[in-house]
Amino acid sequence: MTYVVKDECIKCKHTDCVEVCPVDCFYEGVNTLVINPEECIDCGVCEPECPVDAIVADTDPAVAKNELDYWIHVNTEYSKKWPNITKKKDALPEHEEFHPDKFPDGKKDLFDENPGDGD
Repeated sequence: MTYVVKDECIKCKHTDCVEVCPVDCFYEGVNTLVINPEECIDCGVCEPECPVDAIVADTDPAVAKNELDYWIHVNTEYSKKWPNITKKKDALPEHEEFHPDKFPDGKKDLFDENPGDGD
């Protein structure tokens, strides 16, 4: 089992989670974060830190399997391309405008493949 970041993070990018990760398995895109599932040790300390509930276990029964599979793929692929992030940064300036509650159909279409700055 591992944890993954889903679309709730897109255009919010709170980084409270990266500070508590004991194995530094978060990677930064320009408008979201991902977790490297091969590095994640399944400790779960990051999940409660996310203020928009973007982090879930890859076995979470509340999330559809096809959705979990999609986000496992995204997290795996982009954690290999994006820089590592281990320190908390400010959320994106537009994070309130893009709160997940305002997007009942999700924010997948807002995903940006470009890397962030990392540490």
